[in-house]
Amino acid sequence: MATFLHRLGRLSFRRRRLVALLWAVLLAACALAAAKAPTAPDDAFSMPGTESQKAFDLLDRRFPGGNADAADARIVFVAPEGQKITAGPNRAAVERVVADVADGPQVRTVLDPFTSAGAVSADGTTAYATVAFTAVPAELSDAATDALHDAAAAGRRAGLTVETGGTALAPESELGGATEVVGLAAAAVVLLVTFGSLVAAGLPLLTAVVGVGIGAASIVAVGMSTTTTTLALMLGIAVGIDYALFIVSRYRTERAEGHGAEDAAARATGTAGSAVVFAGLTVVIALAGLSVVGIPILTKMGIAAASTVVVAVLVALTLLPALLGFFPRAVLARAGRGDRPGRRRPRADRPALGVRWARAVVRRPVAVLVLAVLGLGLISVPALDLRLGMPGDEAQPASTTQRRAYDALADGFGPGFNGPLTVVVDAKDAADPKGAADRAGKRIAATGGVAAVTPAAFNGAGDTAVLTVVPTTGPSSGATAELVHDLRRTARGLAAGTGATMLVTGTTAVNIDLAQKVNDALPTYLALVVGLAFLLLMIVFRSLLVPLKAALGFLLSVAAAFGTIVAVFQWGWCADLLGIERTGPVVSLMPIFLIGVVFGLAMDYEVFLVTRIREAYVRGERPGAAVVTGFRHSARVVGAAAVIMIAVFAGFVGMTDPMIKMVGVGLAAAVLFDAFVVRMTLVPAVLALLGDRAWSLPGWLARILPEVDVEGEALNRTAPGATPATEPVAA
Repeated sequence: MATFLHRLGRLSFRRRRLVALLWAVLLAACALAAAKAPTAPDDAFSMPGTESQKAFDLLDRRFPGGNADAADARIVFVAPEGQKITAGPNRAAVERVVADVADGPQVRTVLDPFTSAGAVSADGTTAYATVAFTAVPAELSDAATDALHDAAAAGRRAGLTVETGGTALAPESELGGATEVVGLAAAAVVLLVTFGSLVAAGLPLLTAVVGVGIGAASIVAVGMSTTTTTLALMLGIAVGIDYALFIVSRYRTERAEGHGAEDAAARATGTAGSAVVFAGLTVVIALAGLSVVGIPILTKMGIAAASTVVVAVLVALTLLPALLGFFPRAVLARAGRGDRPGRRRPRADRPALGVRWARAVVRRPVAVLVLAVLGLGLISVPALDLRLGMPGDEAQPASTTQRRAYDALADGFGPGFNGPLTVVVDAKDAADPKGAADRAGKRIAATGGVAAVTPAAFNGAGDTAVLTVVPTTGPSSGATAELVHDLRRTARGLAAGTGATMLVTGTTAVNIDLAQKVNDALPTYLALVVGLAFLLLMIVFRSLLVPLKAALGFLLSVAAAFGTIVAVFQWGWCADLLGIERTGPVVSLMPIFLIGVVFGLAMDYEVFLVTRIREAYVRGERPGAAVVTGFRHSARVVGAAAVIMIAVFAGFVGMTDPMIKMVGVGLAAAVLFDAFVVRMTLVPAVLALLGDRAWSLPGWLARILPEVDVEGEALNRTAPGATPATEPVAA
């Protein structure tokens, strides 16, 4: 591996103009293809195999033209204090708003609250109108939402309190755009401080942008929706910077060791590049493994992000050595550019912080290990109370009209009104479809936790009925989840007695099914990802204990990250400081998402750090000394990479969307724990305790596993095509 990549790095350095031109042409071609590709519709969220999805599919077949995925809105009217919404002037104002909305673009129907059953509260102070649109939320025009807002404003001018909610007003994702710019700016500052050179800081940013540009453009060009690019953008920037950071750092080390520019670029590609390849493979495994969850949109996001990571690896192995050929001296620290080739720069008397830290850990490995594990364990305790769900308008800031509409409906109609359940009765095989639907309604009404049930509404063929069930508790309540399970148990009895099938769906039921699907897939996903990565790391390090330590450390950091998320978003710790106005369940996809992203980044740090330690050990150093040597060469850049990622993810905390906040807090905490507690504290402590045993491998297994030579030992015996240590003419 190292020998092949050494040759590739040397070839890229020598043919730098051609390599740079090829990548520029590829970027331009992908951008052009993406620009000419027709706009792909946003992927509809679906969960094949779940009851809620089966119900939606049945509704689409039996109620043609209904478009269950279409956008909807609720306009909530509250009368002035002491008045009724049914009073003459107030009623007239409501009807004018309803008429104005009905004339708006993309509106299919508007249900007048005074002609709809149950649309006026029992005390007569609150009413709501339901708006159904012809388009899905992503395809709703600005004119349609503007008309909705204008009509509501007219109602306010008439003296009413008017608020709007629903999927038509769902906030767009804030990931992208300014977030990536802020992340790149933070990365630039950290890289500049780390390298002390504008060019050295700029090369990782440039290669990351090229890789992400090609990856994102390719995703759009092949017809995938822009929704699938979210994870690709996030991870593409992360790994693109990381991979280039480590190769540039190794290049500077090789130059300091006396190698010429071309030889240093080749050796950096052969050694650090080997680590890049295997680190990239672990990330690809984690992302491709998302397909085991069985949610199509998550599978597409994982494949798209994995493809972008592959591009980032190829860019680091070819374009970066080529760019080093253009700037062979400019990437060096300013103080070292005047050194003669082959001259070793004197080291400072005071060891670097990473060296001092490694020595301290190696001297007291037991105490450090115990303290680190206990600390992470303590932070992980809140994770035992983890509850999954999908926060809706109740999690929006109180300043938004969606949140005020949610609160007004809860006050006027009860907390369960914001999370109604849709019950679909398939009576196609029933002898008496109407009787089966009536029987279903009575059984539902008799179920504990049900506040109201609407009469059955049949389709044109008379073989399918829809009932709306209002729970007594809110959509994110555990009691509502239990009600869904009770209704589904009731459905089995209905089928036995009437031949009709009853399915429970609706947004609340979908969220419950999503949480269950994620919980069911989590053990399989962990086993697949950790198992394959264990095998990969066993090949890289030729050890059983080092991969085991890496996997256990990852589980500790993830558990601590979940503990942080639960403490902040469920328990409310530091919620005011982070701008979180209401606590609630953790987003259902967060466990899978967090594990996939953090596993990839954690294995990056593991491979880069431990590869340098093993390299020193293979060259004859004792285990403790090898740890210190590995930290001397890699601690600074691993720390810089982690700080960059923490800064990027922490930027999401400032967003208004609570789910984006959760992503930011979770990922920033996970990287903090994994990089600085697990990789830079637990790793040296465990390796110091294990000693030579850390690098042992049973003989039979050693014969089976392939030799990949990530450390570049073959390069020390012979350097194919090595050139004298002379400076090339800068191209």
